[in-house]
Amino acid sequence: MNTDEIMELALALAGLEELPADSQVYHPGDGIKKVLIGIDIGSAELWIAKELGFDLAIAHHPQGGRAALDFAEVLNNHVHQMVAAGVPPEAAERAIAAKVFEARVRAQMSNYDHAPSIARLIKMPFMNIHTPLDELGRQRMAAVVGELDNEATVAELIARLMEELPEFRHAQTEIDIRLGHPENRIGRAIVSHGAGTNGGYPVAMAYFEHGVDTLIYIHCSLADSKRLQEEFAESGKNLVVTGHIASDSLGINPFIAALERRGLVVQRISGVIPG
Repeated sequence: MNTDEIMELALALAGLEELPADSQVYHPGDGIKKVLIGIDIGSAELWIAKELGFDLAIAHHPQGGRAALDFAEVLNNHVHQMVAAGVPPEAAERAIAAKVFEARVRAQMSNYDHAPSIARLIKMPFMNIHTPLDELGRQRMAAVVGELDNEATVAELIARLMEELPEFRHAQTEIDIRLGHPENRIGRAIVSHGAGTNGGYPVAMAYFEHGVDTLIYIHCSLADSKRLQEEFAESGKNLVVTGHIASDSLGINPFIAALERRGLVVQRISGVIPG
């Protein structure tokens, strides 16, 4: 396989027709048989890959280039997800506006060619695949959530996620009830993932104000968590945080399995939890 074919495979698995802005081939390669894949791959890991005879290094998170500079574009996936859940478009756009601006500021500050330049220098094929694999993970979680009726409790939701998704059982982190109580009914539950990063307080607020009872994030900052706890303390609303690395692995593992079915040898590093 070559790097373009590998990217096309990720898109096909996620059901995406266009390459998201946060995923990129930094240095192309072909004849790929041996792959090193990790959630974060930088210059040190690129050199390790070269020394150990890998044909390609794949990072999950953006590592520079257009994938870092244009990262703000994928945050608009939050708008699509919120609108699909019943949030009015104008409210959804307001909820994500500050995070989009912050991402643009961060991109302008970044050293966007650090890791890609190392890959070019040592002639190490290198790419990252972010949103397609997060979308795979979102689909897996949403399928589990969809098996439960509205009267299921938050504790039952967590138990089902643990039972059906082995990455959560294998993780060293635990699924956290950041807002609400284990005995709360889940009501209308939504998985918010596959949109660059979590939407924090504003996106959670938009969901809660427009009929969502249980929101599932893969991570949420301390400040946003505290604000939600203060404003929705006894509201019956729930925020369940599944854990960043375990949740990223939910999407990475089906992709690894697809590569292995095509005869490639794949080595997990940098946080990827086996399924």
